[in-house]
Amino acid sequence: MQKHRLLCSLLLALVMLSGIPAHVGARDPTECICGAQAPGDVVIGIMLPCHQKVQALRERIRPDSFHCSDFDLASFLKSLSAIHEIEEINRAGFLPGVRLGYLMCDTCSYASKALQNVGHMLAVNSSLEMQCDYTDFRPRVKIILGALYSEVSIAVARLLNVYMVPLLSSTSSSPELSDKLRYPVFLRTVPSDKHQTKAVATLMNHYGWDWVGVVYGDDEYGRAAFQSFLIDAETNSVCLAYQEVLPNYLDNSYSVQRIQQVAEQIRSSSAQVVLLILKTQLVEDLFKEMIRTNTSRTWIASDGWSRSLSLAKMDGINKVGDILGFSFVAGKDISFDTYLKNLTATPGGYNNFIEEYKNLRFNCTPECYSSKPPSYCPSTELLKIKSPNACKFQDPQEQNDDYLVSALDTSEVFLSRVAVWAVANALKKLLNCSSSTCLGEINFPPYKLLEELRKVKFDLDNQTFYFDENGDFVNGYDLIIWKKDELCRRFERIGKYDVLTKQIELYQENFTWLSTANTTSPQSRCSEHCNPGWVKKILNVSCCYNCTQCVEGTYSDAQDLHNCKECPNGTWSLKGWNHCEPRLESYLRWNDPHPITMMAAAAFGILLLLVTFIIFLVYRDSPPMKRAEVRLSCVMMAGLAVSFASVICFMGKPIVHLCRARQVMYGMGFTLCVSCNLVKAYRTFLAFLPFGQMTNRRLHALYKPPVIVIIITAVQGLICLLWLIFDSPYIDDAPQSPQSMKRIIQCREGATYIGFGIMLSYIALLALVGFLLAFKGRTVPQEFSETGYIIFSMLMYLFVWVCFVPVYITNNENSTPVQASAILVSSYGIIFCHFLPKCYEALRGSKTDTLEMILRRWRAFSSPNRESDPEIDIDIPRTNTPSQMIIRSSMSSTFTKLKRSGALSEDSPTDLSNEKICAYPRANGLGTKVTRRRRSMSF
Repeated sequence: MQKHRLLCSLLLALVMLSGIPAHVGARDPTECICGAQAPGDVVIGIMLPCHQKVQALRERIRPDSFHCSDFDLASFLKSLSAIHEIEEINRAGFLPGVRLGYLMCDTCSYASKALQNVGHMLAVNSSLEMQCDYTDFRPRVKIILGALYSEVSIAVARLLNVYMVPLLSSTSSSPELSDKLRYPVFLRTVPSDKHQTKAVATLMNHYGWDWVGVVYGDDEYGRAAFQSFLIDAETNSVCLAYQEVLPNYLDNSYSVQRIQQVAEQIRSSSAQVVLLILKTQLVEDLFKEMIRTNTSRTWIASDGWSRSLSLAKMDGINKVGDILGFSFVAGKDISFDTYLKNLTATPGGYNNFIEEYKNLRFNCTPECYSSKPPSYCPSTELLKIKSPNACKFQDPQEQNDDYLVSALDTSEVFLSRVAVWAVANALKKLLNCSSSTCLGEINFPPYKLLEELRKVKFDLDNQTFYFDENGDFVNGYDLIIWKKDELCRRFERIGKYDVLTKQIELYQENFTWLSTANTTSPQSRCSEHCNPGWVKKILNVSCCYNCTQCVEGTYSDAQDLHNCKECPNGTWSLKGWNHCEPRLESYLRWNDPHPITMMAAAAFGILLLLVTFIIFLVYRDSPPMKRAEVRLSCVMMAGLAVSFASVICFMGKPIVHLCRARQVMYGMGFTLCVSCNLVKAYRTFLAFLPFGQMTNRRLHALYKPPVIVIIITAVQGLICLLWLIFDSPYIDDAPQSPQSMKRIIQCREGATYIGFGIMLSYIALLALVGFLLAFKGRTVPQEFSETGYIIFSMLMYLFVWVCFVPVYITNNENSTPVQASAILVSSYGIIFCHFLPKCYEALRGSKTDTLEMILRRWRAFSSPNRESDPEIDIDIPRTNTPSQMIIRSSMSSTFTKLKRSGALSEDSPTDLSNEKICAYPRANGLGTKVTRRRRSMSF
């Protein structure tokens, strides 16, 4: 082993000595292709673009050398970071006895140039031999750090797959590179872009931006990131207002025209948020067009330019609007800043890129500031690098300052530093290093380092780093915002995205936005939010919609829902509600005003009946009470009291027994009342209306008040019994209307309502018959009968219930209070129209007219065409006129009935008890006495 190391040292010394004259004279191929090198036991390749493009690429038709232009300070800084970390590892003796070297080549941001670099790095004895089996292939470069762009990394990785030389990048983030079947040699210290696009879509969703534009580059990185974003945007309900692609190579003459077209699309679109998946140079050209046209938007930066200081310091950058972006994890290293302030090539090696930078910074070239600068002068942007004291220096290569530290963000290169330490830790494992020595073979095949690198796990700056199964780091992203800093911008970290939890954590919520000039975030939506209670009705794309209200029984409890949710069992919602509630049980509660009023009315009605009953008993011998038939009236009062009591059964939460009881109580009670009224009307009808003798006898034979009342009431009882058996009332608690939050609990009077209708119709028929009988005898003086009271009370009842039927049918939700109110009104109608006038007459104590006065008025009323005599002779002259015989016979019968029934007072001036009314003579002219018929008109 010692001999082998000694031999390698001698060979290395020979190489170095042989390289000196070449460096002095013409440059050797190594220096021509790769611009920086330092010797070492294990050489690490560095492949980064220190220049932005290859000149005249479209005109290149011969395989001559690539001419790179436009020095790139940001990429140059990354290469210096790798070189500095290699020197730090060597200085620290992390690998005892082993020195790390490097070979750095410039890709010029072009994949073909990078492939040329690979061929040179892997060449053995200045050639790359073709073999069938590269298991024992041992190039001097064991691993390559790079490339910067995913497109270059993809091309290089495909070539390195042949040799199984590991490629470790700290910037290439295309999701395609996670495919270990296609790119087994590729590893990276950054997450895949599939996580970045998730982070971007999550950020848009967080701020409610669902209408955005996307501009991406026409390269592997841009296309892959865009396809990944499409999937994540759909998941987060983000829609694309437009998608534009820009050519990848800046020397493309079509690029300027294309940038103007894209800028016009951005200006004309209503989308206020634009995602740019582009290289820094393309973003710069696009921003220049935005500044020229004074166009402001909210820009989302991809990791490719989210920390670009050149963009942050460009003229007019504050005019473009707000800029947010996700960048890879960053970290400051003081020793690296010190290294940049004392920049020099590694001892024993060279670095042409440092020389080029110092020439740009410190070389005196006043001719380049003229109106027609020479061709060798750098671009206007690169002239900004020039130090104000450049012409005061003799040798630019001897000069140093802090320009790189102040002009660039040195924390951005943290992951390049991590990549070098990952290689060092893998080498330590592979070379079997202890604290004092490394015993492994130094010239090992590269695939062995790849095996160890996949398994490496180490700590750096209090963070743990390792590769997942796809060869990616999963350390997340920093969310940064470009804050206004006078005429420039500065980067401020406001949050982070955790790859594992897929959540954004914001450190700052209330910061000032440039576009709104306050803490209110800008909006970019195709349609306004649909508030809770409304849902989206999609138009053309998912983000453009109308808002429609949720229908009854459904709800939406959040903004921008696509579908309404069904209310759970036992709950309901009205149109446009954002929640569901249990339906309120609706019935006549005991403590509600309406039921209290009806119960008070029912109680007052019963009390009024009681007072009336007392008056009837006290004044039972008075003429008004005798005419009112006290016993029949008391039965009527009992029926009305039962009707009033049935109203109480309408109150409270219904139960099936109360539903049945209240109808039976009302039907039987009111039937009893109406049947008594009917008997009274029939009595008057028989007493005062003339019929033939045969008809008279038959009608008088039917007049049996107790039997009539019992039979009529029994028929109603039979109707109620059949009703309860075949179509009984039941409880209905089904919701009455979708537009109501009430669950109306009420009694249904049977499935068909036939029994209920027959019961009411029967009472109405009785009332109608009583009304007709009373109306027929309306000419009878009130002193003889109650026809007026019967007419008005029955008319009141019929009117109430005729009105009740349509109201009951049309007002289904309030059928219970409607019927209860009808019962109260009809019952009070009978009280006020039938009983109270009698009470008033009895209490007033009016004098009863004499029989002669009553008869005179009745005859005058019944015979309006005949002049009434001033005095009626009781002993009517004899005549054989048939009509006169009938009248006298009827009057005699009537007087007898009134006397027997007590309608005429015993104290009447004309005593009819001993009155003998002479009948008309027979054919032979003899008078005949007619005996009085004794009939009882009461129970």
